[in-house]
Amino acid sequence: MLRKIRIALAALCFVLITLLFLDFTGWAQAHFGFLAKIQFLPAFLALNVLVLLGLVLTTLLLGRVYCSVVCPLGVMQDVVNRLRCMAGKRARNRFSFSRSKTIVRCAVLVVFAVCMAAGLGWLASLIAPYSAYGRMVQTLAAPVYDWVNNIFADRAAATGSYVFYRHDTVTRLPLMIVVAAATFAVVFATAWIGGRAWCNTVCPVGTVLGFLSRYSFLAPVIDTDKCVGCSLCARRCKASCIDYKAHRIDYSKCVACMDCIDNCTHNAIKYTKRRSAGLHKRAVATDKSRRRFLSAGAMLVGAAAMKAADKTADGGLAKLENKIPPKRTRPVLPPGAVSIEHFTTHCTACQLCVTACPTQILRPSTSLSRLMKPESVYENGYCRPECTRCGDVCPAGAIHPLTVERKSSTQIGHAVWTANLCFPVAKGLRCGNCARHCPVGAISMVPYNRPDGRLVYVPAVDTERCIGCGACEYVCPSRPQSAIYVDGNEVQRMV
Repeated sequence: MLRKIRIALAALCFVLITLLFLDFTGWAQAHFGFLAKIQFLPAFLALNVLVLLGLVLTTLLLGRVYCSVVCPLGVMQDVVNRLRCMAGKRARNRFSFSRSKTIVRCAVLVVFAVCMAAGLGWLASLIAPYSAYGRMVQTLAAPVYDWVNNIFADRAAATGSYVFYRHDTVTRLPLMIVVAAATFAVVFATAWIGGRAWCNTVCPVGTVLGFLSRYSFLAPVIDTDKCVGCSLCARRCKASCIDYKAHRIDYSKCVACMDCIDNCTHNAIKYTKRRSAGLHKRAVATDKSRRRFLSAGAMLVGAAAMKAADKTADGGLAKLENKIPPKRTRPVLPPGAVSIEHFTTHCTACQLCVTACPTQILRPSTSLSRLMKPESVYENGYCRPECTRCGDVCPAGAIHPLTVERKSSTQIGHAVWTANLCFPVAKGLRCGNCARHCPVGAISMVPYNRPDGRLVYVPAVDTERCIGCGACEYVCPSRPQSAIYVDGNEVQRMV
């Protein structure tokens, strides 16, 4: 029964977390966004003390149930293992006990902590379980989801129904596709061959929770009086943590999946209070590795110190095509990112804000210092002042949630005018698109004398009033680059 409950809860969490990265309507984020906020690393970076305390207490009480129920990458590995087991009896009984690779686990944790502390969060996020899973879904599965949705939308529209609506699929950057595909391949292969080897060798969250689970109050315990040494539990333990000969379980690797309890035909394994004598014996044996772990853990702690509508062109204008992004001095970060330093430190590059953005202006950065972390581009839309979705869904505190009033007065950048690209200057044509569509009235048209003596009107930007929403850049008809573009702020401020 415990195993069935665990599987049901894991399946529910897995489906809902996956939906967070697929659902572009905002319904999933509004109702189940808390599942992203209870992930270990985002909660750690957001300094969400209540969530961290809950995860620690849960692990100390029940063991690593987080890894087998809440973590989407962990559940994904269970799915892969299940597919392998369906291949036959031999595949089901392929595991055997292996000692914990404590040195490797601690070394990976130390490297992870150093990368976070050194501002190389993008490198650390490659192995962060929640972020890695989010990128895989958002990059590889979301386009397929959009394609299926558009099929339903077209057929529904043909019958006069608008239950579904089309959602334009954004072209993924080749780098993001390569990273997501490589991550999927490595995790899939690791799970196919070694079950939970990734969790118990590479994953930094698994290492931290593995240390805590050594002291868990409840855990699977082997009854030596009933055990007949058949080794069935060990051969089916995907965490390779059961030494059936010594009647011992390595609780730092056990993910509390309850498979051993369900597979034992002699009822020799029970999920119950652990024996203090056994705990003392293990404590003496693992004292050195524990000290190494504590050192690594200290470094990790130091490192942290609108319902969506169709995306159409604004004002009913024709959709602008064939634009290329300008060369900005600084990136334009989402409102609520506070500063480039804060955002770079806290963002885990999970891409949840990219999924949630209704105008699809957030794109993963290709800059080495902010690799895979989102920044704003305005070729196909702009940041609507009334939208606060990115801050609402961010689980790591990289984007602070803002009210609509505060969002509409937060300056994330300012518009910059390029005279030689502007139609009135370059071609002598009347325009004024940028001034007409500025939502805060920061652009006015002023007289300007061309070299041929002709008087034209060109935009003048009030940089104290501009909030950097990008509406002017989006509607500018200049090709291939807009004659007016947004340059980001080092530190965001109120106007």
